[in-house]
Amino acid sequence: MMEKMAHWLRVYGERRVLIILFLGFSSGLPLALTFGTLSVWMAEAGVSKSTIGLFALAGAPYTFKFLWSPLVDRMPIPPLTRLFGQRRGWMLATQGALILSIIGLGNSHPGVDPVVTALFALATTFWSASQDIAIDAYRVEILDESQYGAGAAMVVLGYRIGMLVSGAGALFLADSAGWFQTYLIMGLLMLVGVVTVLLSPEPERRPSKRSKKQEARISAFLEKHPEYPQALSKSLAWIHGAVVEPFAEFMTRTGWIWVLLFILLYKFGDALAGVMSGPFYVELGFSKTEIASISKAFGLTATIIGSVIGGIVVSRLGIFRALVICGVLQMLSNLMFVVLAKAGADTGVLTVTIALENLSGGMGTAAFVAYLSSLCDVAYTATQYALLSSFMAFGRTLLSSGGGVLADSTDWATFFLLTTVAAIPGLLMLYAMRRFFPEQTTSIVHNEQRE
Repeated sequence: MMEKMAHWLRVYGERRVLIILFLGFSSGLPLALTFGTLSVWMAEAGVSKSTIGLFALAGAPYTFKFLWSPLVDRMPIPPLTRLFGQRRGWMLATQGALILSIIGLGNSHPGVDPVVTALFALATTFWSASQDIAIDAYRVEILDESQYGAGAAMVVLGYRIGMLVSGAGALFLADSAGWFQTYLIMGLLMLVGVVTVLLSPEPERRPSKRSKKQEARISAFLEKHPEYPQALSKSLAWIHGAVVEPFAEFMTRTGWIWVLLFILLYKFGDALAGVMSGPFYVELGFSKTEIASISKAFGLTATIIGSVIGGIVVSRLGIFRALVICGVLQMLSNLMFVVLAKAGADTGVLTVTIALENLSGGMGTAAFVAYLSSLCDVAYTATQYALLSSFMAFGRTLLSSGGGVLADSTDWATFFLLTTVAAIPGLLMLYAMRRFFPEQTTSIVHNEQRE
């Protein structure tokens, strides 16, 4: 048994998988600096709650990043992309911009001029979202399909560590060093990502058969119209290849609408329960210290362990079976909230609840990230992954936004029973996709496989 476990874990020691861990850290570091950590700083500076609430809008780039993902996918940045390649060049450019914007944010004065603080926060989230586009594309392209599970687990692990450093770590640091020094150090920690990129290889990008055919078709069309100015012809060819074709390619797949619906629903029950977990703990009577130590610190550990287990499950059983197993566990973990609602402010039951919920959530996230990776055509990785992940984020936000209304209209035990039921449609869709569209859930969807 120990030999089997060592064999399963060996993939986590492979160089390309370890690269994803450090890039995940670089991806997760900026998030808390524009949300949780920044809100504490603004509250301390005397900024009104209404203004602090409006700062949530600074996170819009994470939702709409698919709009400029074609630029990250195809547009060169002289001389970076010439020296380092398309993916590494864009990662270095966004990381450099992040260092400057984070330090600029730390040098602002939210209590005196919140508008300047807001502009730096927006710049930080924009460059952070742009970095995510490049990192996600790099991860899909640098890993073999057999490494998708481990890669998904590593990106979750690195991301969570980055969030912990810029969240709890930044608050501890600010207590002794001050806000500017804290943000300066956080900005310099982005050098972890810079060094990782410099020491990493550029992935080989091979166009698929379909992308070659489409690009040949548009070239032939433009040759038939020599009256078009050369600059216009080049622009039309670029727009078609970078913007139109990634979306058109996805929509030619069998059952693509079902795929999008599944992306919306798979983690719906998990999201619905998560959005109201904080108010639930407070209403039961848990102290802030208990919530922080059990829900946040212990919960993070459980999530990390869950993501690693999820990666192993994907590697051993494949993406489809991993989605089924992790989806069922996610659904059942919501029932522990029902137990907690009946038990009241019992720290033992809270610990078990957080352990199961975060463990299954980490497993589900790893399997789901591996699934999204498998959907990307190698010719359009950045654009398609940005589209799918943005759609997932938008859907989860939209669908879970009614959680408060639902919780207000019923008791907590009933609410969490309903969140368990909310997970069923996603699992039923997974079953239907397995039955009718097996190629979408069990293997990487490349054009070569369909032609």
